[in-house]
Amino acid sequence: MSFDLIIRGGTVVDGTGGPARQADVGVLDGRIAALEPTLAADAAETIDATDRIVTPGFVDLHGHYDGQITWDGVLEPSTLHGVTTLIMGNCGVGFAPVRPGAEGELIELMEGVEDIPGAALWEGMTWGWETFPQYLELLDGRRWSVDVGTQLPHGAVRNYVMGNRSGGNATVEDVAAMATIVREAIEAGAFGFTTSRTLAHKAVSGEPVPGTYAADEELLALARAVVAGGGNIFEVAGSGLAPIDDPELSAREVDGIGRLADATGLTTTFVLLQCDDAPTRWRDDLDRAATWRDRGARVLPLIAGRSAGVLWSWCVRHPFSSRPSYRAIAHLAMPERLAQLRRPDVKAAILAESDEYRDFIETRHGERVGRTLARCFTLVDRPDYEQPPEATLGARAARRGISLWELAYDEMLRDGAFLLLPLYNYSDGDQGAVFEQLEDPEAIVGLNDGGAHVITICDASIPTYLLTHWVRDRTRGPRFDLTDIVRRLTSQPADLYGLTDRGRVQTGLRADLNVIDTLNLQLGMPVAVNDLPAGGTRLLQGAVGYDATIVAGQVTRRHGADTGARPGRLLRS
Repeated sequence: MSFDLIIRGGTVVDGTGGPARQADVGVLDGRIAALEPTLAADAAETIDATDRIVTPGFVDLHGHYDGQITWDGVLEPSTLHGVTTLIMGNCGVGFAPVRPGAEGELIELMEGVEDIPGAALWEGMTWGWETFPQYLELLDGRRWSVDVGTQLPHGAVRNYVMGNRSGGNATVEDVAAMATIVREAIEAGAFGFTTSRTLAHKAVSGEPVPGTYAADEELLALARAVVAGGGNIFEVAGSGLAPIDDPELSAREVDGIGRLADATGLTTTFVLLQCDDAPTRWRDDLDRAATWRDRGARVLPLIAGRSAGVLWSWCVRHPFSSRPSYRAIAHLAMPERLAQLRRPDVKAAILAESDEYRDFIETRHGERVGRTLARCFTLVDRPDYEQPPEATLGARAARRGISLWELAYDEMLRDGAFLLLPLYNYSDGDQGAVFEQLEDPEAIVGLNDGGAHVITICDASIPTYLLTHWVRDRTRGPRFDLTDIVRRLTSQPADLYGLTDRGRVQTGLRADLNVIDTLNLQLGMPVAVNDLPAGGTRLLQGAVGYDATIVAGQVTRRHGADTGARPGRLLRS
């Protein structure tokens, strides 16, 4: 028998959590056609996987490529990290359905919630739809380096039905109209429905996401519409992502999600992070979800896989972005800007000034800096996300007897350096909370946020972080077995979304695969690139050690570089 591709001599970690084994993998017509200790056959292409592992392609359930997907076939940064299947439409924001003339409202919503530059969305997006089924029809004609599925966002549905009332209470007629849209979207191929309840999610105007205050009756009606359409997923970004005055609110929400799952049979997922304002609340929510599962309701936490980190540097947003003397030089190319920033008089002027905010996003950023700068670490040379408390800027500035702001200024002048704010999952000064979250076998790694927060966060690298930090490199606590981490990246998320044709190295399944040099696998430092439409800036973080990423039998990335192959297609539920 002749194959299109044979991967020879690798250690197959098949995605089930079972033991690794030596095997050759034969690929034919986009499928895994053979899995044998040794394949005595020819192939059009052979990959030598000696001393490498061979895994299923990674399935990333939490991306925000809803706009980028219309102009970009590569979909970095997620595809830099072994991802072969992406799901978008999360957190209740997206671009379909859209009333004619209301495109700007959805762009402002996406810009405010997911920190994607509105100018890039205006310049790059190709519209041409009104309904959600029409959106899917347009995407059906596109090809990417990965497969892409999407969910229906509550914010877009409310905006379409209610217009300028979308932030308020829905009438019975509104809910009925929304339910019709939900059912039709699910029937057309949406994988689920997503909504946001957190005040951390706001449009550029500062207004909460439509649906933040939606009544339980509305959510239940829309959940029943998901069921009527044949869907299975109902995702919630809960209120606990932002500081809340009511300590019982998060518990009530998890119970509400449980009741919804119990009443409809849907699988409900909710975002679970350790927050500084209530650093033990996540354990209660995790236990509460387990209690609902014991009753037969599918209530699953979505976890991050590491401390969710905001990145600041002179090349993106930073603690001095809103100071007049910095604004005066912000237009300069980076070498000239850095030369100015190193001048003593420029430094003194910037440090002496107060912030002058121009809009909601700048105000939100400045307030966060004021609350958190002392807790930041420096990333330089290598990305260390689990540094000890004595390495924080606050501790270092105190030891040196200098201003916290001066230290932050100087640290950003180091070559390639970023300041890292561990915004979530670091209240105890380490990633112990993340370890406990990963110990729950039902918790889903589902908060990578690829395509979003493009100048502040680069958590799309979490798949590589799981394989390096949590399997091999961690020194500040226990680690995990490789086979379980691969399961968390492959079969577990694939099964959750009903993607039964992938997520395992098994004959008959899609040949979505990674060949990985785990001994030398390393995360790179984040870098800022100006490649978004309208000259927009975004952060990318690559990795060394992915020999090949394969989608439907075609090598889409080789040694970290895009090959130009575009076998990816739209997935319909």
